Amino acid sequence: MSSFWHFAKRMAVYRGTLTWAIVFAFLSAMSLGVGLVTLAPMMRVILHEGEGRSLRALAQEHNAESPLIAVPQWVVERLPLEPFPSVALLLAIVAGLTVLGATMNFMHQYLSRTVATRTVADIRLDTFATIVHLPLMRVMERGPSQLVARIVRDTAELLKGFVTLTSKAVAQLSKGLAAFAAALIIDFGLTISAIIVLPVLAIVLRKLGKRIRRGSRRALQAQEDLLRTASETLQGLRAVKANTAEDRAIERFAEQNREVVLQELRVRTATAAAGPIVETLAIFAIGGLALLAAQQILAGALQFDRFILALASLGVAGASLRPLAGLVNELQAASAPAGRLLEILGDDPEEHGSSSPRSLPRHATSLEFKNVTLIYPGAERRALDDVSLKIRHGERIAIVGPNGSGKTTLLSLVPRLLQPDQGTVEIDGIDIATVTIRSLREQIGVVTQETVMFRGTIGENIAFGVQSATREQVVNAAKRAHADAFIQQVPGGYDANLLEQGASLSGGQRQRLAIARAILRDPAILILDEATSQIDAESEEHINQAIQEFCADRTSLVIAHRLSTVLNADRIVVMDAGRVVDQGTHDELLERCELYARLNRTELTPRAS
Repeated sequence: MSSFWHFAKRMAVYRGTLTWAIVFAFLSAMSLGVGLVTLAPMMRVILHEGEGRSLRALAQEHNAESPLIAVPQWVVERLPLEPFPSVALLLAIVAGLTVLGATMNFMHQYLSRTVATRTVADIRLDTFATIVHLPLMRVMERGPSQLVARIVRDTAELLKGFVTLTSKAVAQLSKGLAAFAAALIIDFGLTISAIIVLPVLAIVLRKLGKRIRRGSRRALQAQEDLLRTASETLQGLRAVKANTAEDRAIERFAEQNREVVLQELRVRTATAAAGPIVETLAIFAIGGLALLAAQQILAGALQFDRFILALASLGVAGASLRPLAGLVNELQAASAPAGRLLEILGDDPEEHGSSSPRSLPRHATSLEFKNVTLIYPGAERRALDDVSLKIRHGERIAIVGPNGSGKTTLLSLVPRLLQPDQGTVEIDGIDIATVTIRSLREQIGVVTQETVMFRGTIGENIAFGVQSATREQVVNAAKRAHADAFIQQVPGGYDANLLEQGASLSGGQRQRLAIARAILRDPAILILDEATSQIDAESEEHINQAIQEFCADRTSLVIAHRLSTVLNADRIVVMDAGRVVDQGTHDELLERCELYARLNRTELTPRAS
C-alpha cells in the first residue's frame, strides 16, 4: 500500500478543499448520531405506560442524574409539557437533521471527488511528461502500448482508489463512528463488548487484501498485453488484411483476452469472500451481544428499551462500517496501478547523470563518431560495431547499406535519441553527452521516411516544436519545401485540420510538410532518412534543389535509397553489419567496393517517374 499512499499524499495540494470535504462528512455523520440519540426520548415518550411523559420531564430526570452532558436550563424551560407535542418536536428534529445530513453529504461527495479527480489529472500529466522525457531506448523496451496503458488505465484505477478513500471511506467511517458514539452514550458497557470482534476482522481483511493486491497487479499486466495486441493489429490492419491474417489476429487477441479473464477471476474470488466473511463474524458478534444483554435484562441491570436502542445504534454502525471491508479491498486493488505508475515516475530522464551540463555552441567545424558501439537490449549482435567517421561542417554525406546495416541507428546517435554503449559522438570536438539535450536538438532538423503528423492544422504541424514561429515564417518554409502550392488548394489552407496521422494528405504531401518543419527550425545539422522516397518525379527535382540550396553551409546526413540522392552527395559512406566498410564518391566506390556496386544495381532506385 506504500505506493498508493505515496500518491494519496498529493491530494494535500488541495488541502483547503479536502479539509472542507472532511468537515462536511463529519457534520453529516453528526446529524446521524444526534438522530439516533433522540430516538431514546422518543421511545420513552411513546412507549411509557399510562398517560405518557413529556420531553421536559425527561430532560429534568436526565439532569437530576448529574450526567456528563446536561441539558441547559433555558432549553428545559422551552420543551413541551405534553406527550403529543413532544413527539411532534422530536419528529421535526429528526426531519431537520435528515435534510441537513443529506446536504452535508452532498457537499462532502462533491468536494472529495473534485480533489480526487484533480489529483489524478496532475499524476496523469506528470506520468506523460516523464515518459516524453525518457530515453528513447527505455520507451522502446517498454513499448508504447504499455506506456499508454499506464497513462490511461492505471490512472483510472488510481482514481477509483482516491474516490474510495476520500468519498466512500470517509463517509462510511464518519457515519459508523457517529453511530458507535451514540451507542456508547445509550449503553457504554454493552457497546464496549462489541469491540472484541474488531481485531478478528482486521486480520481477515489484511489476508484478503494481500491476495487482491497481487491479483490486481497481474490483471493490469494482462490488460496491458491485451491493449498491445489490439493496437498492433489495428495499426497494421492493412497488412493483416493483405496477408489474409484476420483469423490469426483474432486468435492472438482471444489468447490475451482469456488471460485477462483468468487474472480478473482470481481477484474476484478474494473480493467475493470478503463480504460473506465479515457478515458471518458480525452475526456471531450480535448473537453474543444478545446473550450478554439477556443475562443483564433478567438480572435487572439493563432496561429493555436501552438494549434495543444500543443494538439499533450498533446495527447502524455495523451497516456503515461493513462496506469498509469492500472499500479496503478497493484500496488494495488501487495499490497495484499505483506501484506501476511509481515505476514510470522513478525512471531517470534523458538529462540524468549530466554534471553541470553546458549548452552546445552552434555547429561550425566538424561532426565525428569515435569508436561507437551499440547493441539493442535482447539483440544477439551489435547494431553498431566500433564505427568511426568524421564529417566536415557543411559536408553532405549519403549513407547507404542493406537493411539492418545500422544506418538509422548511427544517425539516431546525433540528436541523442540513442546513447552508444561505447565510444563518443562529438560536435566541434565537444562530446554531446556533456551538453544539454535542448541545445543539441535545437540545432538539428530531422525528416524521416515515416512522416509523423499530429492532430491540428497544417500550419501547426509545420511549426511543431517552434512555438515562436510566425505565419510568414511558416509559409516561407512551406514554399521552400514546395508544399505551399498544394496547401493553398486544401480548403482552409494553413488553417485546415488534419486527420489522425495526416490521413487526409498523400504520402508525398506529408513528407513535404515534414521537410518544411525541418527548414523552419533553421538547423545547423540536417538528417534526412530518404526524404524524397514518396514524392513524384517533378516534386523530387524541386525538393532536391530546395534541399541542396538549404543545405548550403549546413552539415547534411542522408540515408539514401535513390541514385539521385547519392549523386548529389559530397561523400558516400557504405555500411554493412553495423560497420563502415568504405567511403568515397560514386565512381570511386563503383570501382573498388563490391557491396556498393551490388547496392547500385539492386537497391539504389533511379529517379521517380
